Amino acid sequence: MRVERPWRPTREQVEAAHGKGVRDVIAPGLRVLFCGINPGLYTAAIGHHFGRPGNRFWTALHLAGFTDRPLTPFEERELLALGLGITNLVSKATRLAEELTTEELRDGATRLERMVRRYRPRALAVLGLGAYRTAFARPKAVVGVQPEKIGATAVWVLPNPSGRTASYQMDAQVRLLRALRRSTV
Repeated sequence: MRVERPWRPTREQVEAAHGKGVRDVIAPGLRVLFCGINPGLYTAAIGHHFGRPGNRFWTALHLAGFTDRPLTPFEERELLALGLGITNLVSKATRLAEELTTEELRDGATRLERMVRRYRPRALAVLGLGAYRTAFARPKAVVGVQPEKIGATAVWVLPNPSGRTASYQMDAQVRLLRALRRSTV
């Protein structure tokens, strides 16, 4: 498999990524479909999920035992062979997730529900409690497995792995990801 060579976008390229999207990494019957809130500008500029340096997704995924080594965003397609995928609630890149409207998040939830019903992963892991609460109109939702399913798919809410939202320490994120992994074996 040919892996793109990592590169760092210029400031101009990052700014020009506003409103762009990132291609989903998805296939039918995944173990887990991870769902970010929306791409950040850096991620959209490089065209790969969780691309910003300092984002803890790839490290946490490895430490939780989903991968045998830390992957880079440029290797995201390797997740498919492991039964893992990535999408976003909203495909539009913004500087901050807080720039998204309630309507955009709710529309994203509707689109995500259709995607989950079509591809039928064992679990959906939404990475961002506040976004989940707004998008799915579940204001009292807590981190962890949710009582509601989408079809037969278990729904998990996990902390956002962005370095900008470091309220959850790495060990707590890894513990939650390990619980998710064990639930899908």
